[in-house]
Amino acid sequence: MAETIEAEHVFIEQTFVFPATKRTTTTSLPLTFLDLPFAGPKYVERQFFYKFPHPTNHFHQTTLPSIKHSLSLTLQYFFPLVGNLHCPPPPHKPFILCTQNDALTLTVIESSADFNNLSSNHHPKSVTDFNHLVPKLTQKIDLDDNDTLIFSLMALQVSFFPNHGICIAISYCHVMDDYFCNYFMKSWSFIHKKCELVDMKSLPCFDRQILKDPKGLENILLKGYFEQRKTWKNRFLLPSQTIEEEHQDYVKTTIIFTKEEIEGMKRWILKKWKTNYHEIEAPKFLSSFVVTCAFVWATMVKTINRNNNDDDEKDEYFCFVGDCRERLGYQIPDGYFGNCLTLCFAIVKRKDVKGKYGFVNTVKAIQDAITKMKNDPLEDAEKWDAMFKKVFMSGNHLLVSGSPKFNVYETDFEFGNPIKVEMMMHSSKDISLAESGDKKGGLEVGLISKAEELEHLYSLIEQGIDALKL
Repeated sequence: MAETIEAEHVFIEQTFVFPATKRTTTTSLPLTFLDLPFAGPKYVERQFFYKFPHPTNHFHQTTLPSIKHSLSLTLQYFFPLVGNLHCPPPPHKPFILCTQNDALTLTVIESSADFNNLSSNHHPKSVTDFNHLVPKLTQKIDLDDNDTLIFSLMALQVSFFPNHGICIAISYCHVMDDYFCNYFMKSWSFIHKKCELVDMKSLPCFDRQILKDPKGLENILLKGYFEQRKTWKNRFLLPSQTIEEEHQDYVKTTIIFTKEEIEGMKRWILKKWKTNYHEIEAPKFLSSFVVTCAFVWATMVKTINRNNNDDDEKDEYFCFVGDCRERLGYQIPDGYFGNCLTLCFAIVKRKDVKGKYGFVNTVKAIQDAITKMKNDPLEDAEKWDAMFKKVFMSGNHLLVSGSPKFNVYETDFEFGNPIKVEMMMHSSKDISLAESGDKKGGLEVGLISKAEELEHLYSLIEQGIDALKL
């Protein structure tokens, strides 16, 4: 059972960091058709915890000035990130605007919270324990510009735990995807280690003509965007205290699956596949993503519906995004800024998840969705909006964020590799996925839930892992 940590958080400063090279022009970047499903108040929050056994004066005199300087150097390559997302009312399209007066907000605090507790995987923590570590993005309504909604693209925060550690946290609008965020963080950490301007191996690419839209998807996805936009004003009015109160009873935990456990899952699944789906050829390869997500999905469905047998004919949905960068038939630069993602949905009847071979069925559903995505990543893009509404209205869904491909534990700011990387979630319907920070070849899954459900989930996971060994 998690207990909320009562700790003092001393605000040190909130500063504006400008790109090292002062720009004299205004840059406007339209969103692409693949950005539209992710536009608006859809944020991603990630925290990097580092050991830092130094006193306060060392942090203020050496580390903090270096962090600011390296950030300024980095931003001259990534200058649109200091700008804002502008969402005017229909029929106008959303766009990113970056002026010579724009800067990135960097918040610095000193915390007396238990750093070792926050950065460990040993036990659940209250979701509210992390709230003070997350930088806040600004959002406003420009009444002078026809009620245009404006969102800052990114904000950063450095939280210092004297003699123990540092947490570097990023919040960003999803008009850039996780791939680009990872690219930014790795670039910043590299420049910080060198303490000077360095030649980037590949520069960020802000060319809006990179993505091609041969199917005319922009007009279809733009309609869905305008429908979503109608709901955003109400979110502006929702007090942050209300959101925090919703999380009071929730705990956050990280479940680590070792390489041996994952390989055991693969062997078990392929054996059972030949028994259950003998008419369908077993896949030659199952990824760690597929078997780990399928195992967690099946276990969570069984946990949530353990006392409910009345709605077993309902569909359960697993939602994830697929990286399109190598699947569109033309080259996408490594440093491309924006979303290059497709939406994927795996569907299984609840009774088929709760049954004896629920794990096999969830694996097959996710594997089928990935195969479909690989064959044509934009095949059902015109149905994304309708599918999203159906899935989220049902309430029977699980959404995964993150990827082990990002190697987030290699983001070294000269403090060594992070000892913990957290991705914040705001719903028990969300999970995060990353490579394991301390077990090579393993994966870690982050989730939030009610404490009583978590105990049952742990029990089912242990039983499931033991069963795979037989």
